[in-house]
Amino acid sequence: MSTFDLIIIGAGPGGYVCAIRAAQLGMKVAIVEKRVAGPKVRLGGTCLNVGCIPSKALLDSSERFADAGKNFAEHGIVVSKPTIDVTALMKRKDKVVGGLVDGISFLMKKNKVEVLIGTGVLKAAGQVSVTGADGTVTEHTAKNVVLATGSVPIDLPFLKQDGVTVVNSDQAIAFDKVPEHLLVVGGGVIGLEMGSVWARLGAKVTVVEFLPQICPFLDADVAKELQKSLTKQGITFSLETKVTGVALTDGQATLSATDKEGKAVSFTGDKVLVSVGRRPLVEGAGLEDAGVALTDKKRVKTDHDFRTNLPGVYAIGDLIDGPMLAHKAEEEGVALAELLAGHKNTLDHHLIPNVVYTHPEVATVGSTEAQLTQAGRAIKIGKFGFIANGRAKAAGESEGFVKIIADAKTDRVLGASIIGPRASDLLAEITAVMAFGGASEDIARTCHAHPTFSEAVKEAALDVLGRALHA
Repeated sequence: MSTFDLIIIGAGPGGYVCAIRAAQLGMKVAIVEKRVAGPKVRLGGTCLNVGCIPSKALLDSSERFADAGKNFAEHGIVVSKPTIDVTALMKRKDKVVGGLVDGISFLMKKNKVEVLIGTGVLKAAGQVSVTGADGTVTEHTAKNVVLATGSVPIDLPFLKQDGVTVVNSDQAIAFDKVPEHLLVVGGGVIGLEMGSVWARLGAKVTVVEFLPQICPFLDADVAKELQKSLTKQGITFSLETKVTGVALTDGQATLSATDKEGKAVSFTGDKVLVSVGRRPLVEGAGLEDAGVALTDKKRVKTDHDFRTNLPGVYAIGDLIDGPMLAHKAEEEGVALAELLAGHKNTLDHHLIPNVVYTHPEVATVGSTEAQLTQAGRAIKIGKFGFIANGRAKAAGESEGFVKIIADAKTDRVLGASIIGPRASDLLAEITAVMAFGGASEDIARTCHAHPTFSEAVKEAALDVLGRALHA
């Protein structure tokens, strides 16, 4: 029986980052992971193996393909009509993922974190068993245990997946050819990103969404702009449409649904991607038998400092309340490791950015206009379109805008949304200002290099103050 200061069940972004930080702080750490490929353990969880990283690799490749086919000529670059080699596309994606997986294994060795390969089960507070692929069970004890088993795609009982025609996101990143017609059930982040990949590569894509807005967490004007752009790229949207079932015939799938007026409608394609969200993976790790309390949403119940109801047992990431985002899990992992070392928890969940990696990108942080209005908060808003940004015009990336929301009296920045080029990177400046309780004037009075996309952020901040220079 091995004894550790900390055992972490799950080696996704939250788990492995928690392990590294805890080891840096002098703890003896072990991390348990069951995902293997041949003799190698696959650290990194869903995000690295079948989520964030492979999908971004495909998004990047498909964007280059679309550029070559549609935009190169405008730049005076003459090429023949491009064709897509899906096998090579997938090989590159797998190479990217493999390199990063190996990198995490290196980090575990560098930080002297012991990797326990197998299925980890919480037996009781401070007790974890690990069952290897050959059935061998080892027992381990620890002062503290962290649950970081992540999440899995939500299954709908009336949309039974066969992994071939009706699939989830795990299979949608590994198609062996471009679908003729991809039906996407769910207009959230995953559906729009994977729909974008295959639409760029030549598939007809139809998104069927139950709600009246895609990505309901977005500001309404941002969601509207995104839908308009994706429609121009060839994606068709059917909003306020409730899918009720699927029928498979000769390699084709027909979705049955009702529209907002209650009329029966149907959609037929050769692939159906079910992307209606994810749920915490609370099964298989012994949580129920150990007595870990869950919320009514089947998430692990924790306090502000990630404590469960069992002494010395903590939970982070997708298992607990909050957005299911890799960077949220990472920050929680660091915060928890530092808590265990006697530090204070300074993580502000209100400042967790959210990104949609479509083209154009969308990135948001803080509160939306609707949330603040409903709360009765007096606000002022600044917007600046990329169409008036010199760098964006030069790059042919003039879609979208930056939107900053500040308190009407104090000017403190309360939220921001960016839709446009490099939105995910541009948002970091605003997030940093918000973390320090900064105002729009702080951004407006900061010198931004010219010509850069970031000048749009400065101009939006100036617009909050009523003095934009280039609008």
